[in-house]
Amino acid sequence: MPASAPQLTILPIARVVEAPEALTLLQAALAAGVVLPSSCRNGTCRACLCRLVNGDVRYRIEWPGVTAEERREGWLLPCVAVAVADVTIEQPEAIDACDLPVRLARPRF
Repeated sequence: MPASAPQLTILPIARVVEAPEALTLLQAALAAGVVLPSSCRNGTCRACLCRLVNGDVRYRIEWPGVTAEERREGWLLPCVAVAVADVTIEQPEAIDACDLPVRLARPRF
């Protein structure tokens, strides 16, 4: 029986999504309909910077855009971080797509 993927919990919206090894935390969140701030998606712009509350990650790149001090303080970049085990992050700007308002478009004739 294959092992299940790690779980990613996103606070403060309390969404729990699967975070398989093939996806970064950002990709896993987006695939589940959770919008996190992002821009470059390669670890340089820091737009997605958020706090690691619990769990363990590894980075896809050797030098992600966080300093050693920031890592010790619990900061991470979900655009280049992969869950090693269950992970909880805190991103106050996270939006569950289910909570977005729906606008009906008028047909143009």
